Amino acid sequence: MLRSMYSGVSGMRGFQTKLDVIGNNIANVNTTGFKSGRVMFKDIMSQTVSGVTAPVDGETGGVNAKQIGLGVSIGSVDTLHTAGSAQTTNNPLDLRLDGDGFFLVKMTADQEVPYLTRAGDFHMDASGNLLTSDGLFVCDSNGDPITVADDVTGFTISQDGTLVQTMSDGTTENGVQIGVGKVVNPEGLEKIGGNLYRMTLNANPDGELEPTTANNTETGTGAIVSGQLEMSNVDLTGEFTEMIVAQRGFQANSRIITTSDEVLQEVVNLKR
Repeated sequence: MLRSMYSGVSGMRGFQTKLDVIGNNIANVNTTGFKSGRVMFKDIMSQTVSGVTAPVDGETGGVNAKQIGLGVSIGSVDTLHTAGSAQTTNNPLDLRLDGDGFFLVKMTADQEVPYLTRAGDFHMDASGNLLTSDGLFVCDSNGDPITVADDVTGFTISQDGTLVQTMSDGTTENGVQIGVGKVVNPEGLEKIGGNLYRMTLNANPDGELEPTTANNTETGTGAIVSGQLEMSNVDLTGEFTEMIVAQRGFQANSRIITTSDEVLQEVVNLKR
């Protein structure tokens, strides 16, 4: 009787967490480079009322264990690193990675390990620095901040991230390459807000990150597409469906608690 009440409480807590994740997904349905999350449940350890007995040939048969579950808990909160839809902007500083990999950005020029992001809405400041919308430096293939020289009058960005620069004398030359980071386990990255991820020991071996280039078949990084942005991978249809499931699950678990309370009330009222 009391076990059912605590099981209902654990179920309500679990579905509340699921609703929290769904709410965050829906709130970020238009966030550039956002990756949706999902909640996975697991059952809590069961109470064994009676154990298993093995069969004895020609004498007795085996008996299964009698176990009563004690509720549910959160198994994991996963980040789904599937590709988001492409949005064409025709802005040459809007970049999309068509495949695996992350752009590398730094808060300061001397930051040792860069942050990672899939949001490629970049900008140029008065000093020629290539920056994110929050002012973080975009890194090249060596992990250094990208700065365009004063004698460059314009540039385009190729699929491997190379800045094809038009010089003040009318000539064209290749500049630095935009850096890309490849991660073994993207789900191991830590979200720190602002469309940024931080390296962890479970993302890459020893938490190290070696900058590489885009459109690299050896490392498996995707090509850079200029004039496009990767939008959120949130599927509104799926999120609303999961929201209904979570709402009904929450209601059902609350009904378990109400029913358990009514049974306790009947027990208390046995002696009047």
